[in-house]
This record gives sequence, structure tokens and C-alpha cells, in this order.
Amino acid sequence: MRCRKCPKRAVLGLPRHNTAFCGDCLTEFVRTQVQRAIKAQQMFSPEDRILVAVSGGKDSLTLWEILLKLGYRVDALYVDLGIPGYSSRSKEKVEQFAKVVAEPCGSQLTIHTVEEDAGAGIKELANMIKRPTCSACGTIKRYQFNRVAWQNHYDVMATGHNLDDEAARLLGNVLQWQEEYLQKQSPSLPASVEGFAKKVKPLYRMTEREIAAYAVVNRIDYLVEECPMAKGAKMLVYKDALNRLEAESPGTKQRFYWGFLDRQEKSSSVAPSMSEIDQTTLQPCTVCSQPTTAGTCSFCRMMARAKTAVK
Repeated sequence: MRCRKCPKRAVLGLPRHNTAFCGDCLTEFVRTQVQRAIKAQQMFSPEDRILVAVSGGKDSLTLWEILLKLGYRVDALYVDLGIPGYSSRSKEKVEQFAKVVAEPCGSQLTIHTVEEDAGAGIKELANMIKRPTCSACGTIKRYQFNRVAWQNHYDVMATGHNLDDEAARLLGNVLQWQEEYLQKQSPSLPASVEGFAKKVKPLYRMTEREIAAYAVVNRIDYLVEECPMAKGAKMLVYKDALNRLEAESPGTKQRFYWGFLDRQEKSSSVAPSMSEIDQTTLQPCTVCSQPTTAGTCSFCRMMARAKTAVK
């Protein structure tokens, strides 16, 4: 199979685009798609300071690398969850990438350790407060990413969510008709109230397979294994269903998610904006002052329960 842009041998076929690319052309294609995503969603400008949430996996490290190659001012945050074996390996990948790729570009890595807050790793913490591990993990990550971005005056926080992630999340939200979550499925969420950092997903136009190929071609050393805590998660079921549909009809994920975004944009002129909704429903947490719909935010409530469980 030949590259559709040059005479070289292709390394990846893209059925949804009816094309194939060699390593160099794939690199150009992916970076162009990310730049288009940034422009289309007005995510940030070259002058903005960006904080990337990294996990050691292909998506977040690829995002960090692409933003650096495109010339953006970007640092990264890694949250050490304290998962035996897995966290040490993922942290090693992040630190190695920071040393070899990021630091020569003037980019810095910050590491936050969950055990320093809770006195236990994520699995033990979830058991103490009797919550599913993934639920506790999500609460902690969202809180810490926003806290670090806000307190350190970053203009925007970026995550490595890709097209597969967003399409699977959309499928789950539609199946459950979770309208509140559907409102927040945009690749760009505004800093709607004091205490919230702007959040963006520059990889939303790229599939998991395309990002993995980019990482291999550009020699990004990432952690291949999935988080052991994710076994049995519904998101994996939704991804599997969409993968089967994609195999039968290439472009299904793109049509599904991009079609949703088109309809969301058309309805924005008549429906209240997310900023307007947040400004009428959110208030400062009584403990940490981060925005919440309740008197005390979910993170602070979780930490209080953990301290009570220890006693």
C-alpha cells in the first residue's frame, strides 16, 4: 500500500478518509488536524499558557508532543494515583518524556501524589469511602487538574481525549438520556465562573488508532497497558460497540460525534449558554472555594469521608 500524498510506503490506512499515509505524511496530517481543532473551537492562542493533563499513555503524551512541535507554551501535570505497579510505570514514562522531549523546549512537569492528600492510594481510598474506583479517580483528577491550572494562572487546561473517547461518552449519555452531561460534551468548555479553568480536547478529531500510529512513528515511548482499575467499565463496552459499527461502516464515529457538535452549535442561539447555566447554579465550595452545585464540593466531601473512615 502506497501513501496517497507521496511515493513512499504507507504505514497506516485511514478508511474513514479513504486514504493512507507514510510516516511523514501521517505526522503532518495529525498535526494539521489538531491545529484545525484548535482553530475551529477557538481553544487557545500562541500567547496562552496551556496545562496538559498527562497519564503516561499515548494520547496525553502525543498531545503534549504535538503542542510543543506546533510552538505553543505548554506545561504538564501528572496525578500519581498510587496504583501498585501501574502508577510507577506510568510515572516513569511521563518523567522520561519530560526529560528527553519537553524540558529542552522549556516545558515543565508537575507531579501531584494522591497519597499525600488522602493518606492512601486510589484503590484503598475508594474502598474506605465505598465508591467505585473509577468514580473516585475521576473526581480526584478533575479537581486537581482544575486546581493546578487555576492556581498557577494557566489560560487553559488540555486533555488527551480522542474521537473514540468522545463518541463512546456521547453514546453512553444518549442511552441514559443524561441531558446535563450532553451539554458538556463540547471539545471546548469555557472558564464560566471564578475558579474554573477553560478546558479543551485538541485530539477530538483523531481516532485512537491514528494517535497510536503517530506515537509509534514519532517514537513516543508510552505505557501500552490499560489501567487495571478500568476493567468492567461501561465506557469499554460502548467503545467496543462503536468499533464494530466502524468496521462495517468507516466514519461512523466521526459522523456520530461531529453530527452532535453541529446540532449543538445550531441550538446554541436559542438555548442558555453553559456559562449562563454555571453562573446561576454554581457557588464556591465552603471548604476549598472551587465552584460546586452544593455547599461542599464532591472532592472535599470525599476527603472528609476518607478522614472519618481512617478514624
